[in-house]
Amino acid sequence: MAETVLDRFLRYAQIETTSNPNSKTTPSSECQWTLLRLLAAELEALGASNVQLLKHGYVLATIPATSKKKNLPAVAFFGHVDTAPDFYGKGVKPIVHRRWNGKPIVLPDDPTQIIDPAKYVEMKRYVGNDLVTASGTTLLGADDKAGVAVVMTLADHLLNHPEIEHGPIRICFNPDEEIGHGVDKLDLKELAADVAYTLDGENPGEVNWETFSANGAKLVIEGVSTHPGEGRKYKMVSALKLAARFITALPSENNSPETTDGRQGYIHPHDMVGNVAHAEVNFILRDHDDDLLAAKREQLRGLAKGLQAAEPRAKVKLSFTSQYRNMGYWLKENLLPVDLACEAMRLTGLTPSSPPTRGGTDGSRLTARGLPTPNLFCGGHNSHGPHEYVCMQDMELSVKMLVELAQLWAKKGAGYKARK
Repeated sequence: MAETVLDRFLRYAQIETTSNPNSKTTPSSECQWTLLRLLAAELEALGASNVQLLKHGYVLATIPATSKKKNLPAVAFFGHVDTAPDFYGKGVKPIVHRRWNGKPIVLPDDPTQIIDPAKYVEMKRYVGNDLVTASGTTLLGADDKAGVAVVMTLADHLLNHPEIEHGPIRICFNPDEEIGHGVDKLDLKELAADVAYTLDGENPGEVNWETFSANGAKLVIEGVSTHPGEGRKYKMVSALKLAARFITALPSENNSPETTDGRQGYIHPHDMVGNVAHAEVNFILRDHDDDLLAAKREQLRGLAKGLQAAEPRAKVKLSFTSQYRNMGYWLKENLLPVDLACEAMRLTGLTPSSPPTRGGTDGSRLTARGLPTPNLFCGGHNSHGPHEYVCMQDMELSVKMLVELAQLWAKKGAGYKARK
């Protein structure tokens, strides 16, 4: 019997693949290699062509074209193997809840962890469907092993049904998406694709082609350290207190993750370390509009300048790093990848929607590098924590949608080339 997308997901979910944000290697964690090697071996066993496991952990493979049409674009499908370091990813025990009855799901290994549809209202549409959760002490890893299972099942289906007409298909499984380095080491010439899709979205019908634009910011403060008993005499200046003052000065309403949604951006101090002598605060800045993102940088610069003026004995330094840019700035130049994905949704019986993503994807960087890469749904919800779940029927719909999408590129995509 052919392995189902659920079978694959359950196998993949049990393999630890937590990425490490402090690592300098790619992949960032040794455990990711276990799943990457397994995926390469599975593609070989399925009969895919040109299967490669590259030195930085990218698994590449080809499903040869079955259409006789000329000049068809190569379409790549991506899934990332790593899970977020935000929560425990070792010892995952997936549980299948058949024909879910709509009641809160109490997770057995920690009964205080309850996935309650009163809190997660989108769950209500899944009554009667099959849900998969973790057991309460780990995340599930549907982000993005659901996507990996969907892409592998697509490969299996196309290789076993040569009567389905499609152009060249490229498969890519990659590490380290969760720490922002998913495609840093990927050679696009080696990938040899003209258009791509990540399978890393949530709701059926979603085609995400707008993401945040993103900056990181680091505030470094050098204080004046003295013995605390003589702090007044020797004019102690606490770097830690100045850092706290800086954070407190940030307006939170409509400017923080907990007070924004939709297209609203934010400034988020996500990490702080320090003492009297030295303190550091790391921020992430997010907005769908590049001009509004620039305004957020200026807001931080103004606060840093004001803090330095208020306490000249301290040294205040603020620096920024560019992280990724809204892929919509490029995709809107030619929306064919989005339009065909929406058509594939309709052919699968779904209503397409394109909500802006409140985050980034590997597609953000791929698109910026010249490979248009919208994001498609694969069914996972509540990522990065113990309440994560995935709907089996959504994963199946995702596979069916990709089969339609592959055929649409053969019917309507001749001559399309990646943006240079």
